[in-house]
Amino acid sequence: MGAVVLRLKRLGGKKKPFYRIVAVNKADKRDGKVLEELGHYDPKKRDESIFLKMDRIKHWLMNGALPSATVKSIIKRTGGV
Repeated sequence: MGAVVLRLKRLGGKKKPFYRIVAVNKADKRDGKVLEELGHYDPKKRDESIFLKMDRIKHWLMNGALPSATVKSIIKRTGGV
């Protein structure tokens, strides 16, 4: 298995983005096969709806996964890690 990254997977329709925060192999496509879903992020909601499974995120980070810049800022915004 290659390097693992925590990044966003885009869902939703045109001009209505909705993202899942996922652990994936670095070489895989943005919306390809995921190792594990770790939460979701909805930037269109008024309060920017964010849900994270912090215990699983910590697990992946402790095992060498690297978060993307956006995922890192979302984790920081929620007061995690």
